[in-house]
Amino acid sequence: MLQISNWTRILTALIVLAGILIALPNALPDNVRARIPHWLPSGTVNLGLDLQGGSYLLLQVDLEQVQRDKTEAMVGDIRAALRKAHISFTDLNTRGDTVTVRITDPAQMNQARTLVTDLNPTVGSSVLAVGGKQYDVAEPGNGVISLHMTDAYKTLTRQQVLDQSIEVVRRRIDELGTREPNITRSGDDRILVEVPGLQDPTQLKAILGKTAKMTFRLVDEQANPNATVAPIGDEILPMMDENAAKGTPVQKVVVRRRVLVSGDRLTDAGQGFDSQTGQPVVTFRFDSVGARQFADVTKENVGHRFAIVLDNQVVTAPVIISPILGGTGQITGNFSVQSANNMGILLRAGALPAPLKILEERTVGAELGADSVKAGRYSAIAGLVLVALFMFLRYGLFGLFANVALTLNVVLLLAVLTLFGATLTLPGIAGIVLTMGMAVDANVLIYERIREEQRNGRSMLASIDQGFRRAMATIIDANMTHLIASLILFELGTGPVKGFAVALGVGIITSFFTAVMVTRLIVIGWLNAARPRRLII
Repeated sequence: MLQISNWTRILTALIVLAGILIALPNALPDNVRARIPHWLPSGTVNLGLDLQGGSYLLLQVDLEQVQRDKTEAMVGDIRAALRKAHISFTDLNTRGDTVTVRITDPAQMNQARTLVTDLNPTVGSSVLAVGGKQYDVAEPGNGVISLHMTDAYKTLTRQQVLDQSIEVVRRRIDELGTREPNITRSGDDRILVEVPGLQDPTQLKAILGKTAKMTFRLVDEQANPNATVAPIGDEILPMMDENAAKGTPVQKVVVRRRVLVSGDRLTDAGQGFDSQTGQPVVTFRFDSVGARQFADVTKENVGHRFAIVLDNQVVTAPVIISPILGGTGQITGNFSVQSANNMGILLRAGALPAPLKILEERTVGAELGADSVKAGRYSAIAGLVLVALFMFLRYGLFGLFANVALTLNVVLLLAVLTLFGATLTLPGIAGIVLTMGMAVDANVLIYERIREEQRNGRSMLASIDQGFRRAMATIIDANMTHLIASLILFELGTGPVKGFAVALGVGIITSFFTAVMVTRLIVIGWLNAARPRRLII
């Protein structure tokens, strides 16, 4: 164990040197760090919400709305298919997760059953599906066909909606220009959002509170917008007006339910200014399919009003003066620069598959975060000093060797957290302090084994060699059990628990490296340089 190849020495030295270079910017002030050459590492550990302040939101995904949307879509598909096949029906409606329809002509029952079965696809390719259908089809009698949403389809839909919602939330927050947001799943239907450094969550809530489902539809110009009930195939929607005074009557528009162009065909959107009026507008661009659809609609409906609907509100309903063939356009309305920019963010990030409800909201002030950083720094320094003092008093010179390895362990730990962009939180600092105590465990095992070998009459070199060799199995076992525990914490925990698990897990790996490799190299270097005749430990 005291014979180490040159390549091992070089590799260890390179790892330590790289760790020092990567971790060093964390100890430098901002003005110094800004002058670091671009070819040198200049990144720092990302501070979490509790260390630099920011905004915290707990969002709930309205999965029931998704279920209602899917059953409503099935109702529309069934209605269109039965009408196209000239099958007479009545009582087509939904109740919860069930769709029912009554076929009035018994002679058409088989044809209707076939049509409904064809509209009932297989549940994707998920292992949950096992080739099953989205709906269980039954015939309770009296010409009624019933479709009940299967549990497999509900489970798959819930997973897909939650994953998609997390991705859309992440894209929207990234558009705001914030740094390292923490967006994680919490439970079966909740999303935890932490945005460090964002002290005013107003814009964040405005961005996340909209589903941003945009559609392009025709206006029913013959219908009365003040009617209590919309004509069949229409719906009455309010006009969006952010500048309207509170209590002002809301203008309404009757629009066709049929969507002519869907907002998911948008490839880009942003805030701009109208070339004639100078007012803020939202510019947009379609993909190739959307551009073709938009061109066809505007060619066929010149002289008619065309409504742009966002989240069941009509943003604008202009008259189509001429065909729009380029796949680009602009949305005019009573926009401010901020509201136009927000809408551009929403459209670029995409629509949420379900509405989000804010369950909990917190704002952590920067002063509180600064106090936390100070307290964390003091606790880390205190832990390092106390552990180093104990090792020196207990093992003398070898305790100093262990302290050098311990200091390098903290440096390497910070380097790894910096390199992989991990977010450091207060629980993460607790994990680092705990790692300091655990880091010297390996040295204690080695040194106590060396003492035991000395008591058994072995020579100095043999005692050191056997101390490192025979303690290795125990060190590996201890570190493996701790690493498994940290992996379990990371997998099952959320938020602060994960931060603690990351710091602990990385610290275990770096402490094993420094205790076994770095300490051994220091001891070998001391033996070659000092050539002691007896060992005092």
